[in-house]
Amino acid sequence: MENLIALLIAAPLLGAVVLLCGGRRLDKAGHWLGTLFAAVSFGIGVALFADMLSRGAEDRTLHQRLFTWIPVEGFQADMAFQLDQLSMTFVLLISGVGTLIHVYSIGYMEHDERRRRFFGYLNLFVAAMLLLVLADNYLLLYFGWEGVGLASYLLIGFWQHKPSAATAAKKAFLVNRVGDIGLSIAIMLMFTTFGTFAFGPVFGAVGDATEGKLTAIGL
Repeated sequence: MENLIALLIAAPLLGAVVLLCGGRRLDKAGHWLGTLFAAVSFGIGVALFADMLSRGAEDRTLHQRLFTWIPVEGFQADMAFQLDQLSMTFVLLISGVGTLIHVYSIGYMEHDERRRRFFGYLNLFVAAMLLLVLADNYLLLYFGWEGVGLASYLLIGFWQHKPSAATAAKKAFLVNRVGDIGLSIAIMLMFTTFGTFAFGPVFGAVGDATEGKLTAIGL
């Protein structure tokens, strides 16, 4: 079942690529395709949830490592995912509610000529949110955070011809930059303190760090 974790993200990400790169030939069916990709992700999440329920409490943390993302001497980040009971809750929430939002948007965006693009942005948002909660290290989590920020900017400013939408998108972009700076500094402090930013090793070494460093990372 571990091999299915990446598919949770791959399904809506593929939907975003298809809808945003497919051109106008997909205008008539784009909203259905976007909804289908989100629903596939939810279906995979339900299957993983059922498998998790069949496991003992001590065996409910699953890992999937795809490849080494950034290999540098003394510095390594993996493209890897961790699914546990907490992230499982968010997977079902993101993919389930995300699918319902897609369904609602079919009617809400019915008369918009760029509906296909809107559903591409929705798929991108779902994929980025899932990456955010499934990442197995803080650097990959940061990558998901940036994806969520990008998708939020695109969705909030979708009707950019409206001054209110354009202004709201700019505000969201600027506020996200504040979070970016704080999170990036925290990740740097983690690496200098623990020599890694993978969840497991960081959690295991927390007891050896000084209160000052832990407070700085938290702030």
